[in-house]
Amino acid sequence: MLSTELADLKAYMAENPGAVIEDVARERKVTPRAVLEAMPETMVRIGSGSEFGAAMNDVAQWGEVTLIVHTDDAIFEFTGSIPAGEVGRGYFNLMQPKGLHGHLRHERCAAVAFVERPFMGKSSAFVAFINVDGGIMFKVFVGRDEARALRGDQLQRFHALVERIAPARAA
Repeated sequence: MLSTELADLKAYMAENPGAVIEDVARERKVTPRAVLEAMPETMVRIGSGSEFGAAMNDVAQWGEVTLIVHTDDAIFEFTGSIPAGEVGRGYFNLMQPKGLHGHLRHERCAAVAFVERPFMGKSSAFVAFINVDGGIMFKVFVGRDEARALRGDQLQRFHALVERIAPARAA
């Protein structure tokens, strides 16, 4: 990406922090990771993909969250508890027989992004698992309470996970 294109993307994301990441990526012909990296630094922190299992098993303790898989063809949403998992036979296996379960290619995770930003007029916080191609494997959103506010207990866990996996750089 040219420096002028990057500057333009950064300016766009500063003005539109709630833009749908995948839409911006498609429109600008960049990866979703590039869009995340162009967001204001106060809204995103990115850690190593080697923390995939640690992040997933932490999220498994949060309670009801929303997991979103956004492709060109569909947006799948699952609201419920994420099961704990373990690595076996080349996959990170979600260990429950019903509800959300499956086998994730954890070794394709290049980064774990933590995003806290306004979205559709409300505060939003999510963990995005970014693959080696710069795409988003899936996102896990902090849940909401009855008043549609972010759950305080989960937001605390989100912030603790950010500090563990993507600590702020010293100034």
